Amino acid sequence: MSGLALLGMVMLVVMIFVIFIGFPISFTLLFLALTFGYFGLGEMVFSLAYFQTIGMMKEELLAAVPLFIFMGFLTEQAGLMERLFVALRNILAPIRGSLFAVVILTATIFAMATGIVGAAVTVLGIMASPIMIKTGYDGRLAAGAITAGGTLGILIPPSVMLIVMGPVLGVSVSDLYASAFGPGFLLAGMYLVYLLGRSFLNPKLGPPVPVEERIHSVPVMIKEVLVGVVPLVGLIAAALGSILAGLATPTEAAGIGALGAALLALAYGKLTYGGLKRAVLSTTATSAMVLLLATTSNIFGAVFARMGTANWITEAMLALPLSPVMMLMVVLLLIFLLGWPFEWPAIILVFLPIFYPVMDALKPQLAVALNIPVDMVMVWFGALVAVTLQTAFLSPPVAMSAYYLRQVVKEWSLATIYKGMFEFMILQCIAIALIVGFPGIAIEFPMQLQAESRAVKTEAVDDSMNRLEEDPAATMKEETEEDQKGGDPLEKDEPKAKK
Repeated sequence: MSGLALLGMVMLVVMIFVIFIGFPISFTLLFLALTFGYFGLGEMVFSLAYFQTIGMMKEELLAAVPLFIFMGFLTEQAGLMERLFVALRNILAPIRGSLFAVVILTATIFAMATGIVGAAVTVLGIMASPIMIKTGYDGRLAAGAITAGGTLGILIPPSVMLIVMGPVLGVSVSDLYASAFGPGFLLAGMYLVYLLGRSFLNPKLGPPVPVEERIHSVPVMIKEVLVGVVPLVGLIAAALGSILAGLATPTEAAGIGALGAALLALAYGKLTYGGLKRAVLSTTATSAMVLLLATTSNIFGAVFARMGTANWITEAMLALPLSPVMMLMVVLLLIFLLGWPFEWPAIILVFLPIFYPVMDALKPQLAVALNIPVDMVMVWFGALVAVTLQTAFLSPPVAMSAYYLRQVVKEWSLATIYKGMFEFMILQCIAIALIVGFPGIAIEFPMQLQAESRAVKTEAVDDSMNRLEEDPAATMKEETEEDQKGGDPLEKDEPKAKK
């Protein structure tokens, strides 16, 4: 190790220690990068910081971050989660463990409208805990269901974390979004099977909703579904569907989602000046934290790489006598442990770039070992990272979801919440093993979308060639007329190919 690389390692250790004791992450990264960078690189560090900042400002994809966050706050303000919860509760009331199922289904659907973990856990706790306690549900399982369901927002699109992760891993956000659906629905399904299975075997854990509290009128139930489920599903289809179908970029889709959430809040009479002001201020605060961290971590990473420390870490890890799959598990374990003291923005923006060169070097070997395309390895790895970080949210003793729930449900002790979360953390670990053993869970959907996109483009090209072969003179005449009008035939064909 050279002296410069050793200086970078000292900078990394100091950064971890300082952040761990409570110093602000963004300012710590900037201060350490400029201080250590000046000693190691001289005045060049200031030019490096300037160009990294300008480069980050030109990243159009990051504009989707505040828009999706704003969409989430407006959706919460519109009361859509409450309406969804009530509609599902009325439908599933007669079955054992119905409230467990309602919590998980509500969390899964709502996760596709917002990626705000704290809000989801808090709102679910406020809505579900009183009726669960009144009905006699097991407190441990109930707390585990709420915290586990609430954390699905970090994984299931439109997860803000995946937007930030895309440029770090060098993959498209649309591919990451597509890859996250499989693991997300897998986890939701595992939660449901576990909760309903436990309730079936022991009805005392999750009894049905009392008969006197059910709604027996079919028209009323249909109305609840139309009001509470259909609008939210439509909003999700408009935002996510446009991304997956290739009709809009994540930034454009985020704008559609934010506008749709505002219209729904207006339609439900929830769009007040005070509420809109709170949503704007909350969005500004959250977005500023993420984007500032993105800029400062970019500067820190550039200095870290210029010192040669990143290359040394990569070479040291690759020199370990471990198989590619075992090396992958080591990286995931480190990310899991980092998820205890650090929030996901710090892990994605600061630590993931350190591990990226290792995974990039192992791509060919992992592709062969797991029998997956090389260009899908990073997409699959991104899905694994997302599930791992979600697991960290459910891991005592530092799990933030427990504190979110404890603030709104005083009847459940922190120990009860921890015990419930631990059961679901085991399910999370099983899910990670399944995604590693069966990569198709994460990559089958994005591979299908890519194949369909290539087929459409090929069809468009073939159609153009056929037209040229059938009547070249007419085609040349059309192109000449377009040129005279000032049009560019290549520009005319481009939207057609994209469709």
